Amino acid sequence: MPTVFPEDSVGLVSPQTLHFSEPLALASGRTLPEYQLVIETYGELNATASNAVLICHALSGHHHAAGYHSPDERKPGWWDSCIGPGKAIDTRKFFVVALNNLGGCNGSTGPTSLDPATGRVYGSDFPVVTVEDWVNSQARLADRLGIAQWAAIVGGSLGGMQALQWTISYPERVRHCLCIASAPKLSAQNIAFNEVARQAILSDPEFLGGHFQEQGVIPRHGLRLARMVGHITYLSDDAMGEKFGRDRKAEKLNYDLYNVEFQVESYLRYQGEEFSTRFDANTYLLMTKALDYFDPASAHDGDLVRTLSGVKADFCVMSFTTDWRFSPARSREIVDALIAAKKNVCYLEIDAPQGHDAFLMPIPRYLQAFSAYMNRISV
Repeated sequence: MPTVFPEDSVGLVSPQTLHFSEPLALASGRTLPEYQLVIETYGELNATASNAVLICHALSGHHHAAGYHSPDERKPGWWDSCIGPGKAIDTRKFFVVALNNLGGCNGSTGPTSLDPATGRVYGSDFPVVTVEDWVNSQARLADRLGIAQWAAIVGGSLGGMQALQWTISYPERVRHCLCIASAPKLSAQNIAFNEVARQAILSDPEFLGGHFQEQGVIPRHGLRLARMVGHITYLSDDAMGEKFGRDRKAEKLNYDLYNVEFQVESYLRYQGEEFSTRFDANTYLLMTKALDYFDPASAHDGDLVRTLSGVKADFCVMSFTTDWRFSPARSREIVDALIAAKKNVCYLEIDAPQGHDAFLMPIPRYLQAFSAYMNRISV
């Protein structure tokens, strides 16, 4: 009996792999001689190629943003709550493109790929990539797909940084930018959290200088710790309190330093273990460095107004009240700079207890605002 998917689902989807033979110069001074990007698309590109929407992913995201890869897949793509027929990004109106960025570990060229120069897995020899590098590779992707201008570029967190960079690097190629739970650059505290996570990985004995894959091992302990640290910052104190409180695994305390006593400990250990089985350690290092390096205003002596003076897109900026990793104050920095630069921008601060992860969740007020903005730009 065939699987019946929800009416608002894009249903079964298949990734596509696109190869690019033209070398890509990177901000680091290095060059990728060739590379591939894995993408998924939902909906149909119209005759004028004017209805395309690019989805930019966050740190651990990838190309599988909506639908299902198989009838047996338990969970749909990571942003399925927002992409599909009748949803905020309505696939009856838009042609949606989601990709796995360079340096990723879900099919696009990255540390787990073979280096054509050596025939060996790149590992830690894969070059450091930046948000600007990603945007340049995405521009080539748009060219390949025949998309001269995106109707909208949408992203949350690190994805929001990419959407913002697009408007700076390619102002004529973006009509609307939706920057969600993001920032114009990381705070010192955010860089510090990233460094703790990186040190957890780098100090794992099985990291082996980043060439662990050749030795058939995984720095699982370091990845677990990195994910645990990160996951704590993605949730608010209220969200963790509501979900776990001080609930214990057993009625009585064991007075044991090594075993799990509280439900929140169990949850973090599970999240860390699950992550360590599916994500590459070198990719984690690269993604956090890309976050740290992002600072487009540095090209204009830190003047964000001047940096945004040349953008052409209209903006929708959204933040969440309990997001302390990318607080509303950081989104307001973007909004204030856009207003000062006399650009069109709307801003919504959503009261939500879930913390940074709220941008991934089907919060009614969030989805209503998201849908309302996308409806006004549909062609």
